[in-house]
Amino acid sequence: MFHHFHDDGIHTKGQGSIDKDDFYKIINFIGRNNILDADIFYEKFKKNKLRNNEVCLTFDDALKCQIDVALPVLEDLQIKSFFFVYTSMFQGKVDNFEFFRYFRMNYFENVDEFYNNFYKVLNYDLKSFFEKNRFIIEQTKIKFPHYSISDIKFRLVRNNFLTKRQYEEIMFLMFKEKQFNPYDYYKNLFFEKSDLQTLNKNGHLIGLHSHNHPTHLEKLSYDEQKNEYVRCLSLISDILNKPKDEIKSMSHPCGSYNQDTLQILKNLGIELGFKQIMSIEPEKGMKKVNNSYLEVARQDHADILRRMN
Repeated sequence: MFHHFHDDGIHTKGQGSIDKDDFYKIINFIGRNNILDADIFYEKFKKNKLRNNEVCLTFDDALKCQIDVALPVLEDLQIKSFFFVYTSMFQGKVDNFEFFRYFRMNYFENVDEFYNNFYKVLNYDLKSFFEKNRFIIEQTKIKFPHYSISDIKFRLVRNNFLTKRQYEEIMFLMFKEKQFNPYDYYKNLFFEKSDLQTLNKNGHLIGLHSHNHPTHLEKLSYDEQKNEYVRCLSLISDILNKPKDEIKSMSHPCGSYNQDTLQILKNLGIELGFKQIMSIEPEKGMKKVNNSYLEVARQDHADILRRMN
């Protein structure tokens, strides 16, 4: 599972990003012969013929750096991959989370300086909140070992302590203080329709990743979740001029889903869905790591780098 890449040009280095050399090294570590093209992986998966060593590469969030940095590597090594895209960006609307990430990675000396500034603006004593959620913090560290404790605490405050509106208000205040205009960076951050069409033309598989990329999709009602995926499927179909029933794969945004989500995806004819982590999540009713054809586990590239080092 890949997200962010950096280079010596417009795509700056940030937390969790890798460059093309890192990407080559990861592929070499996995073994080029173990990496299947997306369409072959999909067919072998459906027929239950995948071998233990056979994997595929997946890319989430339709980030422009994937086109500029990762795609030339894929072309060089002749690898066809899955690209899971959320579609509001193709209507000129995106969730602010990618702007927020760019801001905290590029307008501060390091991410800890950002966290310190964020908590100063929040101006609230969080000691009891963190103590109350100590078990969640410990379990999250096990699930996502590449996150620091500071990363986990920040995400807990952002996702559980604050409402989305409260979080965004704090971030906008920080934008103003740093004179940061997010839309100056729009074209550098996100796919254009032509990028999606090029990937499709070159044999990569495009799949669903919701329409608006909600952080906690599982908290939405059945109808709200259905709307997320129906709109996503419809827009991808229109952009690629491809029948909806030929789009068969997806990944869960932020790993968030529930039984309603799985039923919606089944009804839409999705036959392969990827989750975010390599562990069992009992709260989702899982009994094994690859719990169903819509819950196939993925290894984050950051965890592979840790093994390599």
